[in-house]
Amino acid sequence: MASLNVYSVLAVLFLTCGVVMATKENDQIIKENNCETKMCFPCVLEAFMSIFETGSISNNCCGELVVLRKVCHSALVKRTLENPLFKYLSPATIIAQSIQTWNNCLALIDSPSPSA
Repeated sequence: MASLNVYSVLAVLFLTCGVVMATKENDQIIKENNCETKMCFPCVLEAFMSIFETGSISNNCCGELVVLRKVCHSALVKRTLENPLFKYLSPATIIAQSIQTWNNCLALIDSPSPSA
């Protein structure tokens, strides 16, 4: 249970402007595109887990991620990596996982659904 609370806090950090170390460029992108308001909290948590931990993201949350747009997705991931709490993570690994999550969601959303 404590683990869920830790991930909840991390997910909030993923979306909030409170990260002091964030670059002005990422903050500007996030602000101009209203990136922090485009996903519901459970989907933020799923996306965070799929990128920063070992987790998966549901079809519904993939849809929200794609609506977020890649510019927001990238800026939020980069800003999170700038947070000192994540200094132990390999940026190259996280960026690769971020791209993989984005591409998987994009392919899922772009693929035609099977007819019933």
